Amino acid sequence: MSGINYVTKETLDQMMSELNILKTKGRAEIARAISEAREKGDLKENAEYDAAKEAQGLHEAKIATLESAIATSRIVSADAIDTSKVSILCKVTITNMANKKTVTYQLVSETEADLKAGKISVTSPIGKGLLGKQVGDVADVQAPNGVIKFKIDSITA
Repeated sequence: MSGINYVTKETLDQMMSELNILKTKGRAEIARAISEAREKGDLKENAEYDAAKEAQGLHEAKIATLESAIATSRIVSADAIDTSKVSILCKVTITNMANKKTVTYQLVSETEADLKAGKISVTSPIGKGLLGKQVGDVADVQAPNGVIKFKIDSITA
């Protein structure tokens, strides 16, 4: 991830909690697995030891990624959102001009994106296409199967 990562306070708290768990319980579990594998004999031919060491590497990489995300995070509060145009944390109701389907999305950072919850990343094709638009505008979104046109029906905080 590069640049600033805009998140809500709740998301930052959740990320910090996850990091704490990874650094304490997670590291302890991996150390125990390595210790158990080491007790089983020759380390050159010990697949369990190799797997535990690989898991440790992946675990440490996850910790580093989370630490980086937290370090670049900036808290955005819902009451500071300008709803005159689409921006991060706005809820946008859009209509697909081709099939007339209407959906509502909240634009969030990459770390908060969850399509099932109606949260899309500002770096996604739809998110990029909607940013800066106002109610009534038509956003042209470049998708793998061509350009999709979305009409912006409403913007709320």
